[in-house]
Amino acid sequence: MKLVSIPANPVPDHADTGTIRTTDGVSLRYARWAPPAGRKGTVCIFQGRAEFIEKYYETVLDLRARGFAVAALDWRGQGLSDRLLDDPLKGHISNFSQYDTDLQTFMQNVVLPDCPPPFFAIGHSMGGAILLRAARQGYRWFDRIVLSAPMIALRGTRSQSVARVVVGAARVFGMGSSYIPGGDRVPVNARPFVGNMLTSDPVRYARNAAVLEAEPALGVAAPTIAWADSAFKVMKDFSEHSFGSQIRQPILLIGPGRDAVVSTQAIETFAMRMRAGSHLIVAGSEHEMLMEHDRYRSQFWAAFDAFVPGTPLFA
Repeated sequence: MKLVSIPANPVPDHADTGTIRTTDGVSLRYARWAPPAGRKGTVCIFQGRAEFIEKYYETVLDLRARGFAVAALDWRGQGLSDRLLDDPLKGHISNFSQYDTDLQTFMQNVVLPDCPPPFFAIGHSMGGAILLRAARQGYRWFDRIVLSAPMIALRGTRSQSVARVVVGAARVFGMGSSYIPGGDRVPVNARPFVGNMLTSDPVRYARNAAVLEAEPALGVAAPTIAWADSAFKVMKDFSEHSFGSQIRQPILLIGPGRDAVVSTQAIETFAMRMRAGSHLIVAGSEHEMLMEHDRYRSQFWAAFDAFVPGTPLFA
């Protein structure tokens, strides 16, 4: 299974890539990079909705510079993993438990047998939601977890309530595989930079758009009714006070101060309910902190270095 490489975004050296198959027959693409000589530990990267491994090459380089091995996967329905509908641009799953299966398959078949411990994780947006579910279910693969803009709740409580009712009703009437109302077939990151809700950095935004142009098969557009309905059910679970309080694992939640996608306030509230959780707000950053200007990325990495053992701070 290939990794896409372009001059503006070359594949980091020493990459090993392949596919694994889940228990329900879905093929997932993964990639891993060995640690520098004499160092131990692996950081797993769990991407957000509509993302792909290639988008995180810079993050891979940042982590390897800190002495870590790195492992990443494409969730089902995105990247170069299997798509689930005839229209490959639709962001679709029927239940978030399918992502739980992807995570378990990746850990059991790639990380645990072939990557050096101890294990840590970075999860962005939807990937953060999946990791929180795993932590609540009692999986303790990771010594520490860092979440970037985790999808605890969408921004705008009132609009979210209306949307939940609309997509729930549409799914009942058999429209689960249709795009959400207002959704179209333009892939995420393929729209013009002006007006995007992901990052204020035009250079990194253009880099990700160039990767999509080089390999259109990586693209994912709007989500389906079923994806949205499933996501709203997960976020409703997060709103229960007991959800965060039942997580005992050390987790750092980092919220962007200018996030137009997920609710920064919900991130703060959730973190305060956790027994071993802490949080930080990066003022001025938009949703994708790792795709932001260096002044925001540096704050993310400073928090990571202070939280995750094995970084230069602890060396």
